[in-house]
Amino acid sequence: QVQLVESGGGLVQAGGSLRLSCTASGRAFGSYVMGWFRQAPGKDREFVGAISWIGGSTWYADSVKGRFTISRDDAKNMVYLQMNRLKPEDTAVYYCAATLLVGATNDWEYDYWGQGTQVTVSS
Repeated sequence: QVQLVESGGGLVQAGGSLRLSCTASGRAFGSYVMGWFRQAPGKDREFVGAISWIGGSTWYADSVKGRFTISRDDAKNMVYLQMNRLKPEDTAVYYCAATLLVGATNDWEYDYWGQGTQVTVSS
């Protein structure tokens, strides 16, 4: 079992930056691929990016590539989503999720989810 709690959401102007954090509890955190998803009002939840375990390979959605960066600190059971050059279309609830599947990009491939944190980007 893995429990996930996101933090760091808020209101930011377009072009600004925000860093989201995800705190994990439970065993074997380092074994899990950690992903970030987001869901805007009236839209399906979409993949943002993910990071594998030790070695930290990352993969991203095209819409955020070059602007968002995922990192992890296994000693602290933390994963981060650094978001730069934010756009109004980045406004959504952001979720942290965990899976054992490297390369996973679909929400049904992830086993554990946080409660989400709201990010609002004003124009």
